[in-house]
Amino acid sequence: MREEEIHSAIKTLRQATQRWRKPLAPGNLSSGRDPFRVLISVILSLHIRDVGTAEDAAERLLALADSPQAMVRLTADQIREVIATVDFYRPKAHQILQICKILIERYGSRVPDSREELMALPGIGPKTASLIVMQAYNKPGICVDMHVHRITNRWGYVRTKSPEKTEMELRSKLPRDYWHEISDELSALGDHYCLPRWPKCLGCPVNAYCDRVGVVRSQ
Repeated sequence: MREEEIHSAIKTLRQATQRWRKPLAPGNLSSGRDPFRVLISVILSLHIRDVGTAEDAAERLLALADSPQAMVRLTADQIREVIATVDFYRPKAHQILQICKILIERYGSRVPDSREELMALPGIGPKTASLIVMQAYNKPGICVDMHVHRITNRWGYVRTKSPEKTEMELRSKLPRDYWHEISDELSALGDHYCLPRWPKCLGCPVNAYCDRVGVVRSQ
């Protein structure tokens, strides 16, 4: 993909994904802009496909405890019971309690607004930190998951070896107007066409812009 083709590719993707059942990226939940609500929603939505289930669990939990102080008054068993419909609910309950204790002790119960501080919290990686600062604080950021990493490298738009390197490269060359949306658009594309193995290149709406880097077999 030539650098200037990104504009046409994103425009085409916008039109295509309107026809698909596009999944919400974690953090795009009905949690409002309250940073603590965003934090809890993002944690519960990690590593699952059914975002609606995570949203429901977040609302149930936040109805019981809508602040770090209220959350630490719950036991791990109580949290697990409330979020039991979510994948990995046991470690997530422990993670939530750990984070809430740190927020109280180090940050005056405030959710940090920098990626660096967020990534120092238990279980919070670069992708999760970016989601939180984007959703809670409306700061510019790029959420690079495996879809974004795989597809932008397959396009030939970037040439990197890890999601972390992909994020750095995208921050340097991707127009900021596309930062917030690229994760949703490429997650939808990755679910429907740009599969990890045997991508459906023939019917892909952005096939004309793709260099097909690393593609050996396609449908």
